[in-house]
Amino acid sequence: MPYYIKKLLSFKTAVAALFIATSSCAYAQTVPVLPSSPPPVVQLAPANKPMTIVVDAGHGGKDGSTRGLFSREKDVALQVALLLGQTIEKEIPGCKVIYTRTEDVFIPLYERIDIANRAHADLFISIHCNSMPSNMRGRTGVSGVETLVSGSGRLGEQDAAVRENASILLEKDYKDNYEGYNPNDPESFIILSLMKNAYRRQSIKLAGLIQQQYIKVGRVDRGVKEQSLAVLAKAGMPAVLTEIGFISNPTEEEYINSLEGREEIVQNIKNAILEYNKQMIIN
Repeated sequence: MPYYIKKLLSFKTAVAALFIATSSCAYAQTVPVLPSSPPPVVQLAPANKPMTIVVDAGHGGKDGSTRGLFSREKDVALQVALLLGQTIEKEIPGCKVIYTRTEDVFIPLYERIDIANRAHADLFISIHCNSMPSNMRGRTGVSGVETLVSGSGRLGEQDAAVRENASILLEKDYKDNYEGYNPNDPESFIILSLMKNAYRRQSIKLAGLIQQQYIKVGRVDRGVKEQSLAVLAKAGMPAVLTEIGFISNPTEEEYINSLEGREEIVQNIKNAILEYNKQMIIN
C-alpha cells in the first residue's frame, strides 16, 4: 500500500474534517469553470500508432440488478458499447477499439481500467444507464443524460458514485485491489479522490463534448460531474463514464432500447470523440 494512503488512513478523522470544511470551495456537484489558461498540447496517438479507445460496458454477470420495466442496465450497456465500438472502427480512420467485455460476464472494476492501462489506450469510455431508487416518489419522471469524470463531489452528492462503486463488494479481495477503499464508508471517497487523475482536464473536455452532442438532439442535460468513481480513478488516459438515460423512466427506457435511440447515442459519442481529437491536436 502506498505510503500516502497509509498516512491518510492513520489520520482519517482529521482529513475528513478538513475535507468537509473546505468542500464548499473545492468541490461542486457540477464541474467548476476551469482556469482560462490553455490546456497542454495533447496528441491522442503518435503518427505511427493507431488511436486506441477502450469501450467499457458497465456491470455484467452477477453485477446487473438495475432494471427498468422490461430491460436490464447491463444488457443495454453492452448493446450500446458493442455498437459504439463498431461505429468508431468504421467511421474513425486508424482507430482501434478494445472492449472490456463482449458478453454477459462480471469484470471487476479494477480490471476494466487495467485493460486500458496495459493497452496504453488514448481514451476510456464507460457506458451506463442511470436509475432512481425504486422507493422514490416520482422516480419514473426523472430523465436526462450526464457524463462523469474521476474526482470528488460533496459527501452528500455521491448517489451515482455509491451506486456504481457498489460493484466492488462483488469482487474477491476488493480491499487489496482498491488500497483499503470501502464503498460503504463516506470517508473512503477522500482516499479515492487522492488517486489523482493526471488527465482530469482532458477528461472534463471529452465529457463536455459528449454532453453537447446529447443536447443537440434534444436530450435533457444533467451536466458534467466529478465523482469518486473507482472504475476511473487509476486511468492513465482521459476517461469518462456516460449515463445514456434513465432506465427507470419508461420513455427513456424505450429510447435506449430502440435501434434508433442507440444509433443516435452512439453517433453523439463518436462525434464528441472526433471533436475532442480535433481540439487536442489544434491546441
